[in-house]
Amino acid sequence: MPKIDPGFSILGEDYAADPYRHFAQLRDHNPVHYEASIDSYFVSRYADVHRVLTEHDTFSTEMFTERAEPVMRGRVLAQMTGAEHTAKRRIVVRGFTGAALPAQIRAIRDNAAELIAPFLPLGRVDLVNDFGKPFAVRATLDILGLDKRDWEQIAEWHRGVAEFVTSVALTPERRRHCLDCAEQLEAYLVPVIEQRRREPGPDLVSALCTAELEGVAMTNRDVTALLINVLVAAAEPADKTLALLVKHLINHPTQLAEVRRDPELLSAAIAETLRYTPPVQLIPRQADRAVTLAGHPIPAGTTVFCMIGAANRDPEAFADPDVFDIHRPDLGTARSFTAAAQHLAFGTGLHQCVGAAFARAEIETVAALLLPLLDRVRLSDAAGYLETGLYTRGPAALPLDFTPVASPRLGDTRP
Repeated sequence: MPKIDPGFSILGEDYAADPYRHFAQLRDHNPVHYEASIDSYFVSRYADVHRVLTEHDTFSTEMFTERAEPVMRGRVLAQMTGAEHTAKRRIVVRGFTGAALPAQIRAIRDNAAELIAPFLPLGRVDLVNDFGKPFAVRATLDILGLDKRDWEQIAEWHRGVAEFVTSVALTPERRRHCLDCAEQLEAYLVPVIEQRRREPGPDLVSALCTAELEGVAMTNRDVTALLINVLVAAAEPADKTLALLVKHLINHPTQLAEVRRDPELLSAAIAETLRYTPPVQLIPRQADRAVTLAGHPIPAGTTVFCMIGAANRDPEAFADPDVFDIHRPDLGTARSFTAAAQHLAFGTGLHQCVGAAFARAEIETVAALLLPLLDRVRLSDAAGYLETGLYTRGPAALPLDFTPVASPRLGDTRP
């Protein structure tokens, strides 16, 4: 394999067009890649990425003070440690699981059924723009207990917040736009928070408003930050994961047929999608002291980006890693949505994604609804397929053709 071009840049157009074709060269010849323009290191080997994400005394989340806190309107879970992190994470996790989950799954199905219904008689849908993006925001609003009638406005603010968090570099104009979106979202949330303090319900907003940490209630700023944190974390990857799952199954018709015959394989297909094409491609950390990774010195205070897509394709961690295989024995479906996951799509360690179990339930529920309805599903324009994004990545669009459904029965579908 040729060595990597000395002029190569992860911020360049060639990488943006297809990161996956560069991963092996990075791992083999430049496993700690330095980008001078942003004074940051990009780590691509599985073992090194795992180390960065789990050595919390060396690699901290301090960079989120600048990368997230301005638009989250306060500190996010990834910045917290100790008792504060444990308590707030527990509250948020309860909002995604346990007694709340059955009602959330019903809401997920209702949202999905309502959104897909107009496209079924047509026999065509853009799974990203017609369905995935509105679904992801609406489903998250149900979890939070916010009014779905406001989803389009909230989605616009969400895009600005997500752009700020997931951009490596922003122009002053885009930065101002993102901050404006965050300020407007905060102004929308504060009256809701105050109302839920007076009249709490079964939703996550109420749970946060009524929770106490060491006998002290969280402030409006605390609750706002956690709500925006959940909104971005839950909505941003959901549409990408669903679209990538469907695309991979279409491209592997034998595996699609297996999933249709045996719905129990759907979880394995989702887990393999997350490994093969993780929607979150980069997770940043800050080196709090000088350290050496793969023989490369990294100065204290610099940002280290963990390349999740590259780590998940490392042959040291997975056999035939560039092959999509829902039956692979080295993934383990049961543990793929837990802290014991072999893949790194949810991160790992102290700050692993709080919504991993919910993500499984959400995508599995939607896919189980859609697959039986999308008979003879195929890509409308396979040659025009395009993925975008450096920090988070997914299809820009996924136009599908399928057999039109005259009178869909959306209540009893199975894959």
